[in-house]
Amino acid sequence: MAQIHLLEANVSYDTAKQAVGKNQIIQMNGYGDDRYVVYDVMEESGQFIYRLINLRTYELRQIEIIRPLSEKFGIGYYFDDVNPQFMDTFEVEVLRSKAENIAGEKRKELQRKLEDDERLYALGLQRLEAIVPDDVKAVIIAEQREDDSDSMTDYFSYHSIRTVILGFSTHTKDLFSEMRKYAANFEETANLAEENEKYENREKYTGGDGYYLGESKYHGWIVKKTKYYKDRASIIKSFALVAGDEANVCVKVQEVTDNVNHSAIIGNFIIVDYSEKALAVFGDTKPIKDQLMALGGRFNPKLTHEGNKKAGWIFGKTKETQLRHLLTIK
Repeated sequence: MAQIHLLEANVSYDTAKQAVGKNQIIQMNGYGDDRYVVYDVMEESGQFIYRLINLRTYELRQIEIIRPLSEKFGIGYYFDDVNPQFMDTFEVEVLRSKAENIAGEKRKELQRKLEDDERLYALGLQRLEAIVPDDVKAVIIAEQREDDSDSMTDYFSYHSIRTVILGFSTHTKDLFSEMRKYAANFEETANLAEENEKYENREKYTGGDGYYLGESKYHGWIVKKTKYYKDRASIIKSFALVAGDEANVCVKVQEVTDNVNHSAIIGNFIIVDYSEKALAVFGDTKPIKDQLMALGGRFNPKLTHEGNKKAGWIFGKTKETQLRHLLTIK
């Protein structure tokens, strides 16, 4: 006998006894009140496991307890013990096939996302290594937020949908003047660069968001300082995934090239129109990878040039003038 006790209902159920059969329809009470069909019943280690298909979303799941509707109490899965309902076996098999295909696609999508995140993380590490100052103490970021509040229930919350790196700070003091300076680096937060007290928010209390610039903490863009008290490497790792997308790094070139040799570099380089919106740089670029990355370049070992695969760097066409100032082509 395998007993499971439900505290909220103050009742125990013997999971060694089968509650429902295959193809039976059950109901979820709470969290959506969805209906499910039981497509398989398994017995493992002396107890029954029920495998379900959500009839609305086709999500697959498995549970151990399905209670009779006549004993309904609180959130849980219930079967109608007075007028049980069943689906046709063939219909259930069709649903199962569809649900398994959807689950398979979700697994593939998750794997693709993991692979994309790994690639972006590696790119972000390279990009930040080239631009983060050695004495960095904090990062100035722009954060786009979406409102999750429900005024009917007095619930107030938000979630972040995008983060953009605006600059780096060598101290941890909150200064609105510093935040305004970096807000100008990004088009979406440029309006916060003007000195306006209504944008200045001070929430240094438990549950508050600290100091930040913005019209609302629940929606739209805000600018704030994210502080770190560890080393430079920890900052780079923390923001590598964000920085993997070049669009999320809006640090002005002149702010990050102070320690880079500004004299023109002479070498066997080629600058070509790679696409309608991009330039490519080919040649012996390894010695100047830091300068190229600081200009916003992305290294790609498999670019195509004159019909052959070649390693090179990709830049937006807006970088052409800066590239030609940096590189003196032999």
